[in-house]
Amino acid sequence: MITRKRLATGACALLAALSVALLPTSATADEPVAKESPKVELVLDVSGSMRAKDIDGKSRMAAAKQAFNEVLDAVPEEVQLGIRTLGADYPGQDRKRGCKDTRQLYPVGPLDRTEAKTAVATLAPTGWTPIGPALLGAAEDLEGGEATRRIVLITDGEDTCAPLDPCQVAREIAAKGIHLVIDTLGLVPDAKTRQQLTCIAEATGGTYTSVHRTEDLSRRVRQLVDRAADPVVTPVATEGAVRCADAPQLKPGLYTDREAFGQHRWYRVDLLPGQELRASVSVSADRAVNNDYGVLLRAVTKHGREIVRGSEAGDGRTDVISTGLRYPKPVLDDEPGDAKPAAETVCLQISNSFSAPPSVKTTPGMPIELTVDVVDGPSAASDVASFGLGRGWWLLGALVLVGFVAGLLWGWLSRWRVAVWRTN
Repeated sequence: MITRKRLATGACALLAALSVALLPTSATADEPVAKESPKVELVLDVSGSMRAKDIDGKSRMAAAKQAFNEVLDAVPEEVQLGIRTLGADYPGQDRKRGCKDTRQLYPVGPLDRTEAKTAVATLAPTGWTPIGPALLGAAEDLEGGEATRRIVLITDGEDTCAPLDPCQVAREIAAKGIHLVIDTLGLVPDAKTRQQLTCIAEATGGTYTSVHRTEDLSRRVRQLVDRAADPVVTPVATEGAVRCADAPQLKPGLYTDREAFGQHRWYRVDLLPGQELRASVSVSADRAVNNDYGVLLRAVTKHGREIVRGSEAGDGRTDVISTGLRYPKPVLDDEPGDAKPAAETVCLQISNSFSAPPSVKTTPGMPIELTVDVVDGPSAASDVASFGLGRGWWLLGALVLVGFVAGLLWGWLSRWRVAVWRTN
């Protein structure tokens, strides 16, 4: 009887627990937080040069309006989109006023397609080309939150409001670590415009595109808006230290930082026995640099002993240069089965050998992108690379054997042919 009562009590307790578990509960810390909607602002040049009729037989302004209408129809519902203009209001010759001629045409937020199209339809080519002030205004329009943010700049000429260099403005925006990407599109650009727009894009990890047709403009802007709506990875801003002991502790992910010319930056990663560390780094030379440069990525112990390194060098191009490394940490055989293995602190050092002409500014530092991944290590000796070949070692051995046999056959056939020739 006592046993039956205990069983009944246990069953009632189990049913009560299941009932509580099935009841709707409030959000807890383990539940995913709702993702913020991505933000995009289209920055359109409405300066006087947009009157030129060299895109599909119509003016650049008409081509931009047609492309905007097509883009607005295709914007994903989850994207918050805004429109900013530059050179749209002041037609005069006062430089001071002309260089302030930028305003938000449509606020960043849920898109009313009809309202946005109506606002774009009222634009007419007017004034100056204050790209730098427009980028600063767009960055302010997109402030706040952790959502993906993107500026798409569409212009047909270089900035006319120096000394506020738009390339330097883009570098300052990138240095804030707010993950704001600027993509640039040049309408029938000349060499100077192409160079400036490329510099703006590369400073923030964006892209530059040269456009000569309305269809290309519409397609490219749609691609960039869609890219903001579905980013692959959101990088995390970090700041490396001058030595390993003070370095930030990194988990698997994508990180961004800035590194001065010839500087060393340190980061730390914990690695358990049986795991493999995979790391790669890209340094973007976002300004003119001297020939002969390189990047070095080292993994060392916290006592300073080098474990493995990866390096890459370049010559004569302003580009992105990348390298990587892999470090599998073996399992210790003498470790007790029930003991928790201790993690090893691996120090990652990023160094570069860039230098620049005296006229080039060295601050802020060049943008770097560091990828860290920790995976299960190889389970067998055959999984570990042998002389960099891995399982390809067996293929190489087979090829050597086949080549040896083929050489013997070819030599025998050659001697036989010579003997037959001499006989005849």
